[in-house]
Amino acid sequence: MSYRRLFLGIAISLTAGVAVAQEPADTTQLDPVVVTATRIPQSTSRLSSSVTVLWGEDLRVQGIDHVLDALRSVQGLHVVQSGSFGSIASLFLRGGESNFVQVLADGVQLNEPGGQFDFSTLTTDNIERIEIVRGPGSALYGSDAMTGVVQIFTRDGRGPPRASVSVRGGTYGSWRWDGQVSGGAERAGYALSLSRFTTDGAYAFNNAHENTVFSGTAKLAPDERTDASIAVRYADNTFHFPTDGAGNLVDSNAFRFGDALVIGVNVGRFLTDLLEARVQFGIVEQDAGSEDLADGPADTLGFFGFVSQDDLRRTSADARFNIYAHDAVLLTVGGELEQETQRSVTESLSEFGNSSGRFEAERWNRGVYGQALVELGDVALNLGGRVEDNDQYGTSATFRGGTTYRIARTNTRFRASVGSGIKEPTFFEAFASGFVRGNPDLAPERSVSWEVGVEQTLPAVGLRFTGAFFDQHFNDLIQFTFVTAEPDDPNYFNIARASSRGVELGFEMFRGEFRAQLNYTYLDAEVVDAGFDEGPDAEFVAGNRLLRRPTHSLNAAAAYRFGSRGSASVDVNVVGGRDDLDFAEFPATRVELPPYVTVGLAGELSVVRPRGHAPGFAVTGRVENLFDEDYQEVVGFPSRGARPCRVCGRKGGVWGAVKALWWRARRETLEEGCERPLLRSLRGDPNPHRGGVEILAHLTRSVVRSGDWSRVFLQAAGVTPAAGSSSQRVDRRAVSRPRQSSHKDRMGSR
Repeated sequence: MSYRRLFLGIAISLTAGVAVAQEPADTTQLDPVVVTATRIPQSTSRLSSSVTVLWGEDLRVQGIDHVLDALRSVQGLHVVQSGSFGSIASLFLRGGESNFVQVLADGVQLNEPGGQFDFSTLTTDNIERIEIVRGPGSALYGSDAMTGVVQIFTRDGRGPPRASVSVRGGTYGSWRWDGQVSGGAERAGYALSLSRFTTDGAYAFNNAHENTVFSGTAKLAPDERTDASIAVRYADNTFHFPTDGAGNLVDSNAFRFGDALVIGVNVGRFLTDLLEARVQFGIVEQDAGSEDLADGPADTLGFFGFVSQDDLRRTSADARFNIYAHDAVLLTVGGELEQETQRSVTESLSEFGNSSGRFEAERWNRGVYGQALVELGDVALNLGGRVEDNDQYGTSATFRGGTTYRIARTNTRFRASVGSGIKEPTFFEAFASGFVRGNPDLAPERSVSWEVGVEQTLPAVGLRFTGAFFDQHFNDLIQFTFVTAEPDDPNYFNIARASSRGVELGFEMFRGEFRAQLNYTYLDAEVVDAGFDEGPDAEFVAGNRLLRRPTHSLNAAAAYRFGSRGSASVDVNVVGGRDDLDFAEFPATRVELPPYVTVGLAGELSVVRPRGHAPGFAVTGRVENLFDEDYQEVVGFPSRGARPCRVCGRKGGVWGAVKALWWRARRETLEEGCERPLLRSLRGDPNPHRGGVEILAHLTRSVVRSGDWSRVFLQAAGVTPAAGSSSQRVDRRAVSRPRQSSHKDRMGSR
């Protein structure tokens, strides 16, 4: 690792901060509203959990197209990808396994049964925001949320009609195009996007990758008490890989393929002022497989071919009630019913004869959960629990509780929380047959976690400092063993244990159009009980670090927006040393991957602003791995930013794009104008012919009372005065549509 590059990158970020020290502070983003932590819109100041929000607009301006690259900037998270574009990408949160994180899209779980999720093809298309909750979430979300939850929210499309088309090209023969259209009003909105990404890949041959993604959402609020939405996401991809398990270039035609369909329907209604009912239906269908046939007529020795096909489906229904029992008490009770199915077919080709296998399994899960949110002055309490009844592993219970204490005078907040989590076995671990036998008596893997944290906000200067200490224990971890007492005995058992603890430190600055952040994570993740593993080079070695988890990691980033003309940003990622297994020889040997530093730059310039029916044009650029750092995230698989491009010779990626944008500001009707703050009193008037004279009189009275005629007429026209927050920032705080009742507003509900 070059420390000169590290200090240079961080210096660039901090120097940018000094350069804008005289900008006015923007404090609205220091306290966003989130949904994932409690399944109810809540200000982060009331939460005992660690929460981070990434905004889709910021990611797109920075040229970040994939969610995995966005998550690299979040403290407590470590992303690992085994090679080029399209290769398997995993997320380790606070030292847990990569299948300990539940991933949601608009409330619908995307994980495969058993928790695994591949981030390699998940794009930022049509994303409004990403919420990351660190800490166990099984008390609300059930299995797989052992170390945290990552939820993606699709744009609702409210606002004037907009459309855009962009084309981007870059190193490794990469091309991407996308088109988006959105629009709507307060009562209804829609947002649609379609994109396609193709690349030759970082390797010299058989490394092409294609990914086509469609995303759409429609939202409707027929009255003040009711809202409904539907979200659809479809992705189709292929990935060609020339490598074997050790990273050697050995194959000219192996590839993986897959498509996934996600549908979510969410309906809510306030039955009374104190009782809200919500139901959600979700369907996830994944068809994926791989094909590796003989490389040529002479490839006939040993095992020379393999074909597989996996069809997975998750269907779920969730119903819950939010009860506003008191101005300071909000109760949630709900239940969920889910069906999981998997069908797999495999065929192996070898000189010893061909063989095939077929596997089918199904299981149902039923869960009930409850939660209480209480505010007692400067103290906020939360307590929740869930009971699961699964066809395969029986009944399990999880819990979560926490508290926060605010010192309003100094803008200081202390918090503490404790909770438990579970992860169900995969279908293969539970039901496999043949050479490997599953164990239907497996119990879910379990975790117990606690954390304490402090947050200091300086709103006058737009600064926030955060710190947290966490401690987690993972029990009943599932392991595979070749050695069984009887030939028909299973190969999987709950036997291993591990733990992780660490410190997360964060710094954020929002001053005018400038933003900066600095995050640091210290992680001590180690094996407590190795289970069946033996020897110094095993995956689990008692007292050793868990694989692919860095002890130290740091991220620094800064961005500045030049009004409507464009933006510029810089980011620095520092990843410390971590252990891995090298499979170049048998048996595999344990090695330590060296630390590395990557620096990225991005910028956007608005060339022509859209006007009327004429489109506007903007150009964007992004540079990854600015200083050509040579590094690996998985031993034997150089990262895509560390391999030289076959055309330009650079190791880091260089991208450029042209974007065309259309938008239309429509004239509001009188009824829509009544939604403006100064005209809202006209709404509901029994006289439908109330016209300009009455409106003018209303405005005149407001001018006389306030003494500021410009502010009154700007507000009436729906324009926020310059001294206030921009509409973009207001939208970010008002994540959900406000309701009528004052006690609901105080509890942060819809």
